[in-house]
Amino acid sequence: MNRPQILVVNPNSNEAVTRGLDEALRPFASADGPAIRCRTLSEGPFGIETQADVESVTMPLRRLVEGDNESAAFVIACYSDPGLHLCREGTRRPVFGIAECGVLTALARAERFGVIAIKSRSIPRHMRYLRQMGLTDRLAGERALEMSVAETASGEGTFDRMLAVGTELRDRDGAGAVVMGCAGMARHRAPLEEALGVPVIDPTQAAVAMAVGTVRLAR
Repeated sequence: MNRPQILVVNPNSNEAVTRGLDEALRPFASADGPAIRCRTLSEGPFGIETQADVESVTMPLRRLVEGDNESAAFVIACYSDPGLHLCREGTRRPVFGIAECGVLTALARAERFGVIAIKSRSIPRHMRYLRQMGLTDRLAGERALEMSVAETASGEGTFDRMLAVGTELRDRDGAGAVVMGCAGMARHRAPLEEALGVPVIDPTQAAVAMAVGTVRLAR
C-alpha cells in the first residue's frame, strides 16, 4: 500500500517561505503517517499582500489540485485562504486553508484570540473572512508588523517586531492566544510562544495537523 501524501502549497513564488514551511512541518514526519510535501506555486507573486494577489492565484491553485492524482489532501499555505472554496469544488479530497484552521485551533486554546498581520492593508481582508465565519466576537484584535512577506520570512528584526505586536495583542487587546497571520512567520512560533507565555498558533501547522488526522481516519 502506497504511503499517502499531503501536499502543502505555498501560493507565492518565494522559495524562502517554502523552506520555512518545510522546517516548521518536520515535527509531523513519522514512518507510519502520511508524507508531507511542500511545493511553491511558481505562477504566484513573490508575496500575497493584496486582494489582487489573492485573486491572481485562485485559478492556478484550482488547476494544481485538479491535476494532482497522488495527494490525499491539500493545504493552501496562505493566510488569506486563496481559492479555498474553488479548490474544494475541484476535488473530492479534503482541502484545508491555513486561516480557517488557525482560527479554529485558537478557539480551542482561548476564549479570545489575536492575529499578527503582515501589513495594515491585510486586516480588512482578514476581517471580511472572519465575518463570513461568524467569529468576529471572538477576535480580541489584529495588529500589523508593517513588513512584507519576504521580510517576515528572512528579514532581520522580524522576531523583535512580532514580539512587540504580540505583547500588544496580549496586554492591550486581551488575546489569550495569538495566530500568526502569514505562512512566512512559521519559524518564529516556538520562541514567540515562550516569550509571550500564551499559545501561539502557526496556522500551517494547525492545517497540517487537521489534514494528518483526516488522512489517517480515511485509511
